[in-house]
Amino acid sequence: HSSPAAMASKSSFAQYRELFKEHGVIPDVVEDFQPCGDLTVQYGPEAVLGGNVLTPRMVKDPPHVHYPHEEGCLYTVILTDPDAPSRANPKFREWRHWTVVNVPGCDVSRGEEICEYIGSLPPQGTSLHRYVFLVYKQPHRLDMRGVTKLQNTSGAGRGGWKARDFAKSYGLELVMCNFFRAEWDTYVPEGYAKFK
Repeated sequence: HSSPAAMASKSSFAQYRELFKEHGVIPDVVEDFQPCGDLTVQYGPEAVLGGNVLTPRMVKDPPHVHYPHEEGCLYTVILTDPDAPSRANPKFREWRHWTVVNVPGCDVSRGEEICEYIGSLPPQGTSLHRYVFLVYKQPHRLDMRGVTKLQNTSGAGRGGWKARDFAKSYGLELVMCNFFRAEWDTYVPEGYAKFK
């Protein structure tokens, strides 16, 4: 006999897919796809729940990420903002906030961080931005030796990037997605002050 929670999680993949479409994550960030599990993202007590609104202050530190995974497989975890500098004028779509490759199972701390985490820093007056978490299954270990690692002390090299192009170039398979929304708060200037 399934508990209500188990039943909710079974139906939530389909619900999330509808939310991705409703909020334009499909097709702005990814093509239509069938999620194969729940991507759980926690910022302390705050959960990412398919488009809920969080504040930049809440998301300033890397979250705890958990997802169902296949034993022995490697994954890539990405956080990207398609609404840079605004959803109305996304000329820097996408701005990548975090990229970790070669994650064994869902132990993100043991993956290779090629783009260090920067939380949401939406410019003042640009309304809500979508912040999209993507989990991809890798065909094999990715060789990142020639790739410039992006530090969290700079926004250089982060704008005008496309998760779908990155995925295509490495043969990655999208398996899960989640997103939240955020707009400017008083933390944003503090966040920018960390850039050298």
